[in-house]
Amino acid sequence: MLKIRPAQASDVDAIFELILGLAAYEQLTDHVTGNRDLLRSHLFGARPYAESIVADLDGQIVGFGLFFHSYSTFLTQPGLYLEDVFVRPEYRRQGIGKALMISVAKIAFERGCGRLEWSVLDWNQPAIEFYQSLGATVLPDWKICRMTAETLAEIAITAESD
Repeated sequence: MLKIRPAQASDVDAIFELILGLAAYEQLTDHVTGNRDLLRSHLFGARPYAESIVADLDGQIVGFGLFFHSYSTFLTQPGLYLEDVFVRPEYRRQGIGKALMISVAKIAFERGCGRLEWSVLDWNQPAIEFYQSLGATVLPDWKICRMTAETLAEIAITAESD
C-alpha cells in the first residue's frame, strides 16, 4: 500500500540513498559532496531549510520529493521550488512519481503559493513528457544561473576587502 507522507528524521538515511540514486541516474555522482548529517540538520535541525515527503510502499521508502519556499515579486506571493523528485527505477510506472508531484502541488495550493517550479535536464525527455502530462509548462526561454560555494566565498571575501 502506497502512502505519501511528510518525511521524518528516521527517514534521512533512506532519503540520502535516494539522492545517491538520483545522482547516479543523472550521471552526476561526483557532484554529491553532502552527507546524511547535513541533510538531517537541514531538514530537521533548529533552522530547517527544506522539507521532504516520501513515498512509503509497504514500509519501504521508494521515492521522495524535496522542496522549499521561494517568492515571486511579480505575483507578490510565495511559491514552492521542488529541488528533487525521484522514484527508484524498479518502482516506476506505478503512479508513485505522479502521487509525489500531486502531493507537492497540494501543499503549494494549501499554502497559498502562486506557483510551483522545478528544473529538468534538457536530455531527460521521459521526465519532460511526464511533467507536461501533469499540466506543467517547460519554459524554453529561461536558463538556470548558479554560484557555487567557492564563488560565494570569493564574492564575500572581496566585498569585505573593498
